[in-house]
Amino acid sequence: MNDSSQLVASIQSEETHLLVLTGMSGGGKTVALRALEDLGFYCVDNLPTSLLQDLVRTVIRNDKSGQRRHIAVGVDVRNRSDDFQQVPAVMSTLAAAEVAVHLIFIDCRDDILIKRYSETRRKHPLSARGLSLADAIAEERRILRPLSGLAEKVIDSSDLNVHQLRRLIATGYAEATKGLTLMFESFAYRRGLPPDADFVFDARCLPNPHWDAKLRPYSGKDAPVREFLDQQALVGEYFQDTSHWLDRWLPRFEQDDRSYVTISIGCTGGRHRSVYLAEKLAAHYRTQRENVLIFHRELE
Repeated sequence: MNDSSQLVASIQSEETHLLVLTGMSGGGKTVALRALEDLGFYCVDNLPTSLLQDLVRTVIRNDKSGQRRHIAVGVDVRNRSDDFQQVPAVMSTLAAAEVAVHLIFIDCRDDILIKRYSETRRKHPLSARGLSLADAIAEERRILRPLSGLAEKVIDSSDLNVHQLRRLIATGYAEATKGLTLMFESFAYRRGLPPDADFVFDARCLPNPHWDAKLRPYSGKDAPVREFLDQQALVGEYFQDTSHWLDRWLPRFEQDDRSYVTISIGCTGGRHRSVYLAEKLAAHYRTQRENVLIFHRELE
């Protein structure tokens, strides 16, 4: 029995997703893997390509839930050079075995990569060859060029911070997870509405910690602000009404096969009331659901 036949026999009828993440060192591949791990992916970094099929078999064999399986693997220049030559053939074998395979390439401009390495003082993986940082980046681009050409999606992280990249990955691949993924996002009205919001709740009517000089430096994630807002009856009513409304309507989205819903909560500055409510709602739904994420636009 060949590799493809063995995989078909082991997969049975459940759907399996495999995301192969690659790209420039310093571009954010580790950040992307962590975002996928938050979505329930089984994540492995720097795995030799020759072991990909074994990994898929092992995950499938150990899955007793009967749910869809989702795996993410990081591949980069730390892998042996012949690994990159095997990627197309291995992906083809897995696809023939009814695995949904996705190759994602995370790119970044050279000047940004140099700045990131300078700020973190980390060594480039190819620096052991005696190359300067600029030459190491150029050599890495040459090595990875075939994978970049094969990629289903190329993500440029040059103008993204860590949190924005995590959010981009999460929103893009929530459909591979089981059930509805919720993103609770806080924001400031003075900077405009989030363009991807499905629901928007306005918290500007609530008592504002900003007007207390002792609370102003903190955010809604900090204990002094949480304690202040916990004591406000109006805030408690707002939270109860919002959560009851979501409890009533979120199941409708699940019935409509939606995989991702963004719930945005705004206040004037996006630091106190909206952050507090986003954190509180996320904590509430994490007691009921697996895939709940948080993004604080004005704190990032």
